[in-house]
Amino acid sequence: MMIPVHLIGLGMSAADLTPKAWQLIEAAEVLAGGRRHLDLVPAQAGQQIVIGRDVAGALQAIKEAAATRRVVVLASGDPYFYGIGRRLTEFLGGDNVVVHPNITAVQSAAALVKIPWDDATVVSLHGRGAEHLTGVLGRAAKIIVYTAGAQGPGEVARLLLNAGISHYRLGVVENLGEATQRLTWLNPAEAAGRSFADLNLVVLLAEPGELAPRLHLGLPEADLEHEAGLITKSEIRAVVLAKLRLLPGQVVWDVGAGCGSVGLEAGLLVPGGRVFAIERQPERVRQITANKRHFRAMNLEVICGEAPDCLAGLPWPDRVFIGGGGTRLTEIIETVLTQIKPKGRLILTATLLATWHTALAVLEARGWEAEVCQVQISRGRPLAGSVYLQALNPVWIIAAEAKEP
Repeated sequence: MMIPVHLIGLGMSAADLTPKAWQLIEAAEVLAGGRRHLDLVPAQAGQQIVIGRDVAGALQAIKEAAATRRVVVLASGDPYFYGIGRRLTEFLGGDNVVVHPNITAVQSAAALVKIPWDDATVVSLHGRGAEHLTGVLGRAAKIIVYTAGAQGPGEVARLLLNAGISHYRLGVVENLGEATQRLTWLNPAEAAGRSFADLNLVVLLAEPGELAPRLHLGLPEADLEHEAGLITKSEIRAVVLAKLRLLPGQVVWDVGAGCGSVGLEAGLLVPGGRVFAIERQPERVRQITANKRHFRAMNLEVICGEAPDCLAGLPWPDRVFIGGGGTRLTEIIETVLTQIKPKGRLILTATLLATWHTALAVLEARGWEAEVCQVQISRGRPLAGSVYLQALNPVWIIAAEAKEP
């Protein structure tokens, strides 16, 4: 049995606490929270548990204390909005946690800037890589960023500049809710060279009409720069992406990427993840780069090199698409099979019978079971005042999944 733990959102400061919340805090025998949270309330008698880098250890201490004592956990804003609420509830169980939400930093910042935030894209960099932000830069008109440590306003500005994106205004909100609260509007170049208070949040607002063309699934070939028909057709892309079974946060390799059509669309399906487009021909690398910049697909990383040699050092993938391997296809598949993560999926396309046989032989030799399908697309073309169907080359799609270790 456990005495229910009360999880209280502080809002922007202790001034936002309700009388009921104060009663719970004053009655607590154990008070837990981040150091900043604990400093916001008057010193309480009894034990304090600081939730710092060792979150797991703090959660265990909270659980042990709650066996016999009244425990209150303090959190920022709404504890379930990028807060400790998720982990505390998962660890203790929902029946053992009573939550008292409060206003969030996003709400307060939007009120300060005087903008609605129901249509904003909210990104947190707390304990996360910059890829969670790069995936939306240039695409969303309104972005609110919870910064963290080294990933502050200056780093956000440098991400924009490195991506060639200059059409956002940065509203840097410092010390939100405190007497020293300040809002400063800057362009990326100005923000990159300045220092800010440790407690800050960034609002990014795009200039009207400056967003990138909308990247979507099923891009027509004409929308992408490519070489004379050497592009994975949109219908084939749809089947490949379905077979990849992409999920948020995954690492994807697009080997033999061509103009990058599959990698571009894959990036839409792995928010917070990374897509590596690997291509050995410089002209096609230029095309991938041009398509990336056109659609501002910042979570697509372009690698110019010959596989499998250039695969060393890349983050190990959850999903791999091989759209071209040439004479080194066997080596590429062998390398992928040694580096793909547990439950990873490998998808290959083949238009030549020899490619199909090679791929299946390598997979079979390594004990991987593969499923094969053939996709035949015909497209309508005008003829004599009507329409006829023109067949495109049939494509074999081979899908294999890593077994449990």
